[in-house]
Amino acid sequence: MSAVICPAYLPNVAYFAYLTRQKKCNFVTDTHYQKQTSRNRAVIYGANGELNLIIPTLHKKKPFQLEKEVEISNETSWQKEHWKSICSAYRSSPFFEYYEKDFAVFFDINIVSLFDFNLELIKMIMSLLELPFSFQKVSFNKEVDIRLDVLIQAKKKSLIIQEPYTQVFQYKSGFISNLSIIDALFNLGPNCAFYVKNANSPI
Repeated sequence: MSAVICPAYLPNVAYFAYLTRQKKCNFVTDTHYQKQTSRNRAVIYGANGELNLIIPTLHKKKPFQLEKEVEISNETSWQKEHWKSICSAYRSSPFFEYYEKDFAVFFDINIVSLFDFNLELIKMIMSLLELPFSFQKVSFNKEVDIRLDVLIQAKKKSLIIQEPYTQVFQYKSGFISNLSIIDALFNLGPNCAFYVKNANSPI
């Protein structure tokens, strides 16, 4: 049996903990796109607690879309809004300035494919973590493939157990676990790789 996964938007720690344990990751292109998942939303730690960043997608008049077919809607300035929120949340974190330019470029480019945008972000983050990352795009075979949808469920809290680290707004709402990887990266810097490799994954 082979496990397949969908690229998520600035995925959480559990997602990256899974990636680090794979010799090669299988990103599926032709399963049906599902709304209200981490495919197009990330959760960061804002001044008032958890803050959702949601990428708007184009709604097409068809019963379903394949993962690779989903296009981003650029009718609103979502990139500017997301980057403003990220800066507001992490500008005072220890390593934000160290990684700022690597992320800023993704919020100032013209993009169409949600699948490709997410995958490019994941590749870049794995490079920043200096962790090996091998992947392939695959088609789904229901006879032999297992979908790891648990890693991209947005409404269900993961059972992941994380060691607390210092977060920017922890004094307000306490430690919040399993946020977008950028929360750990901006707060832990180079130590984030060790943290991710030692985090528990639900898979």
